[in-house]
Amino acid sequence: MEKNNTDKEKRSSRGAVKKAVKAAVQRNKQVNPNTVTSNRLELLITVIGRNKAEYYQDLILSFDVNMQITALANGTAPEKMLTLLGLTDSEKAVIFSVIQEEKIPRAISLLEEKFKTIKGGNGIAFTIPLTSVIGKLIFGFLSNNRMTVQEANK
Repeated sequence: MEKNNTDKEKRSSRGAVKKAVKAAVQRNKQVNPNTVTSNRLELLITVIGRNKAEYYQDLILSFDVNMQITALANGTAPEKMLTLLGLTDSEKAVIFSVIQEEKIPRAISLLEEKFKTIKGGNGIAFTIPLTSVIGKLIFGFLSNNRMTVQEANK
C-alpha cells in the first residue's frame, strides 16, 4: 500500500515538473520573441533541365529560402537511350536550397505540380535533414529569421 502511494506521488510530481517547464518555455517566448525555436532546417535538392533552372530558383525563393546554390550537371543516360526515349537534352541543373522543415510539404507539392504542368519542366526534388548548424547567427540567416541576424549585428 505504501509503495502505491510513493508511485502516485512520483507521477504527480513528474506531471507538475512538465507543466512548470512548459510554462517557463511559454513565458520565455513572450519575453523574448527572438528565442530560437525548434524550427528545423533541411536541404532541398532539385534536379531539373538547365533551361528551367532560373524559373525553379525563383519558385523556391518564394518559400523564404535565404541560401541557394546551383550546380550545372549532365544526365547519365547514354546517347542511344536518349534518342530511343525521344529526349534531346541531357544538360541539368541541381539546385541546393536550405529550407525550413515546416515549409517543405507546400514546396514539394508545388514543385510536383510544376513538374507535371510545365512543358519541359520535368524534374525531381527531395530533402535531407540538417542535423546541426553551428552558430545562432548562421541558423538565423538560414532559417530567414531577420530578428536574430539584426540582434547579433548590434
